[in-house]
Amino acid sequence: MGGNLSKHAKKVLVVGGGVGGPAVAIRMAERGVAVDLVDIETDWGAAGTGVTLSPLTARALCDLGFAEGLMAKGHLHDTLTMFSPAGEQVNEVQSPRLFSPDVPAEGGIMRPDLHLLMEQRMRALGVSIRTGTTVTALEQDDTGVDATFTDGTTGRYDLVIGADGLFSKVRDMIMPEAPKPWYTGQVCWRAQFKRPEEWRGARMYFGAIKVGFTPCSPEDMYMYLLQNVKEKPWIEEAELLPRLKALLAPFPALAFLRDAMDEATPIMARPLESVLLTDSWYAGRVILLGDAAHSTTPHLASGAGMAAEDAIVLVDELDREAGFEAAMQSFMARRLPRGELVVGNSIKLGQMEQEGAPAEEMQALMIETLHAIYEPY
Repeated sequence: MGGNLSKHAKKVLVVGGGVGGPAVAIRMAERGVAVDLVDIETDWGAAGTGVTLSPLTARALCDLGFAEGLMAKGHLHDTLTMFSPAGEQVNEVQSPRLFSPDVPAEGGIMRPDLHLLMEQRMRALGVSIRTGTTVTALEQDDTGVDATFTDGTTGRYDLVIGADGLFSKVRDMIMPEAPKPWYTGQVCWRAQFKRPEEWRGARMYFGAIKVGFTPCSPEDMYMYLLQNVKEKPWIEEAELLPRLKALLAPFPALAFLRDAMDEATPIMARPLESVLLTDSWYAGRVILLGDAAHSTTPHLASGAGMAAEDAIVLVDELDREAGFEAAMQSFMARRLPRGELVVGNSIKLGQMEQEGAPAEEMQALMIETLHAIYEPY
C-alpha cells in the first residue's frame, strides 16, 4: 500500500452492495486495505433489469477494471439516436470513447451480470462479504468507528462507508437532520425485450412522454418509459401490462413491441425519488457515497457511474492527502459540483417533461449536460 491511504485506513466497513459499495471495496482492497462489506439483502444481486451505461458510467467501471467484462456480458456502442413517436430520426449523438479508443463509449448490461462481475472481483481481492446483514449502530471517536450489526456481532473500523442507497440507514444514523428523499412527479417503467438485430445503439422516442431503449447484452435490451404522475402511486402487479400497453399507444413506431408484450414480459414500475446533500457527505469517519449522498433520476443514466466515480475519487484523495480532514475536503471539492450538476439537471429534465417543454429544448439540455460530464472526474 503506497501513499497516505495506510495512514487513514487499514480496516474499512462498507455498508451496501449495489454499485458504489462494491466499487469502493474493490478500490480499497486493491490498495491493501482489509474490507468488510455487508448488505441487507439475502438473495444478493439476483433481481433487477438493465443498467444503462452512460459514457460517464462506462468510463468509471472500465477504470475499475471491467472493460472486458462489460464488452463480453453487456452491449457497448457509441450512438444515441432520437426519434419522433412515428419513428422519424430527429437527432443523433455520437459519444466520445472516454476510456480507450478500443472500448465503445456507452451501453448497457443486465444488473445481475454487473453484480456478478463485481462480486467475483471482490472475492478475488479478499473482501469479506456478509449478506442479510447490516448495521444497527455506529459509535465513533477520533481514531475509528465501532459498528454493531443485525446479527449481534460488533467490529472496529478506521472508516465506515455508507453506500446503502436512497433510503440510507447510515445517513439517518450520522446525519439525522439531512434532507429526506422526495417524490419527483414521475414513474419510471421498465420492460425487457429481445433486441432487434438492426438496433445497434441506444434510442429515445420523444412524444408527450419519453421512451428509451438500451441494448444490455448480446441479445437483450430494456425499455424505460417516464410517466408524469402528480401523486406518488402504488401500482398492483396485475395492472402493469395493461397500463404499459396504454402508455405506448401514442408511439406508432413501437407498435410491434407493444403488441408482442404479454404476461411473460418482465415489467417494473418505480416512482422516482431523489435526494441531494449539498453540505457534507461525511461526519467524522463515516462517509456517504452514491445514492446515499446524491440519488438522481435516470434522465442522464449516470447514477451508477456517479457512485463508482465517488469510490475512485475517495480512495484517490485519501491516498493523496496526508491529513484526513484535508482528504475529505478535497473529496467534497471534486464531487459536490458534479453531484449538483447531474442531480440538478436530471431533475430539471423531469420537470421539463412534466411541463410539456418542446422536445428540442430537452434534447439540448441533455446534450449540453452529457458534454459537461465527459470531463474527467
